Amino acid sequence: MKKESTSQRCALLSMLLALALICSYVENLIPISFGIPGIKLGLANIVVILAMYLVGTKEALGISVARVLLSGFLFGNMFAVLYSLAGAVFSFLVMYVLKRFARLNLLSVSIAGGICHNIGQLAAAALLLENIKVFYYLAVLFFAGLVTGGIIGMVSREILLRVQGSIRKDW
Repeated sequence: MKKESTSQRCALLSMLLALALICSYVENLIPISFGIPGIKLGLANIVVILAMYLVGTKEALGISVARVLLSGFLFGNMFAVLYSLAGAVFSFLVMYVLKRFARLNLLSVSIAGGICHNIGQLAAAALLLENIKVFYYLAVLFFAGLVTGGIIGMVSREILLRVQGSIRKDW
């Protein structure tokens, strides 16, 4: 496979960012209520995980942060941006460490990311509200992160297998 040009790489990263934004928008449109406030499936994290495994860590972090900022300004408010950014950055750092140093599989990395996203949001809430009692909600969000991270991980793994299979055919 030949090396991609800078413009091709920029186009690929732009498409991944656009796809992540579309996933965020679609998730906002779907009236899925888990009965617990603040719980979302996190469809855009599929794109972030795929970028982490296919394109690179720095690029995936850029996509994650840009997606949170753009979707927050387009579909949310300043508090949504702060909570989402705290969750996304903490989640990404944990996923990076587990992927790089612990060499965990994609599903485990995704589950840890789902759990840590919720922990990051709770930490931001505790700081902004100056109230540590928000961590009482951690047990519920831990379970939610486990389930949603598992779903996102399984979908990401299937997509990654198919993408890598098509890349091998192009060689």
